Amino acid sequence: MGARMAYMNDLVLTAKRRHELAVLLDDEHRLKATYPKVAEYLDLAPNLSGTGDDRADASFDLRFVHYVTGGQAHSENPYWDVVAPAVSERSGRRVVDAGRPNGSARLAYAQMLLQGIYSYAIPSPETVGWIIKFCDGSPMVELGAGRGYWAALLSAAGVEVEAYDSEPPDQGDNVSFQAGAGQADVWHPVEGLDKLSAGDRSGDVLFLCWPPGWGNRMASEALSWFERAGGKRLVFIGEPKGGKTADDTFFDRLSAGWELRSKDAHYVSWWNLDDVAQAWVKR
Repeated sequence: MGARMAYMNDLVLTAKRRHELAVLLDDEHRLKATYPKVAEYLDLAPNLSGTGDDRADASFDLRFVHYVTGGQAHSENPYWDVVAPAVSERSGRRVVDAGRPNGSARLAYAQMLLQGIYSYAIPSPETVGWIIKFCDGSPMVELGAGRGYWAALLSAAGVEVEAYDSEPPDQGDNVSFQAGAGQADVWHPVEGLDKLSAGDRSGDVLFLCWPPGWGNRMASEALSWFERAGGKRLVFIGEPKGGKTADDTFFDRLSAGWELRSKDAHYVSWWNLDDVAQAWVKR
């Protein structure tokens, strides 16, 4: 652990926080008991190929440890603060690749852990601001909210957000967002679908962030429900038709009855994904 601590000055940390991290990393038993995902990462990551730059890899490790163990006490958006220095510009896209077009096995492992702890999609401040502008003061209803990480950020910025999931992580087993020591079950209140009101949604914005793909009909059913409730505006974050998110019927309904109003040019994706952020309006 000592080698990683040598790069602690790469982050602006208080003396108290530096001491907290040093004590935590020096106590392997406590680290595994209180932050098992962090311990798991630190055990395995050094054995995986990284950027080839030891300092860059160590700095990423330190950000991972600091923000994942620090929670909201040290950042309003810890996910972003972990990955932001690893963002590159590639063919007009912003991607987390740590300066390597093909990423690395080490980064892929961090990606898997961070997606489980926070969300599949990366909420950069620019994308959060883009969503707020599209909402223009309207309330938002998010279906498939997972841990409610995006909902928490949008709510903190003043958007009225209702968040729902078929399996709220704090109410039962969610295979994508499993419970564990040292991580929040939810970042914003997430209700089950049985709590979802079937009332008028004409003034709301529907938010679908990485709805399940592989034939799962959740996205098309959510869009159909929203249309029946009078909804006219949608924010979709996910991969295009044929990708890892949503079902073909969802994309067909968008093509037939919706107009693409805006696409976030500053959206940040993992290098190995093709997700985008789009705003749609009912025709």
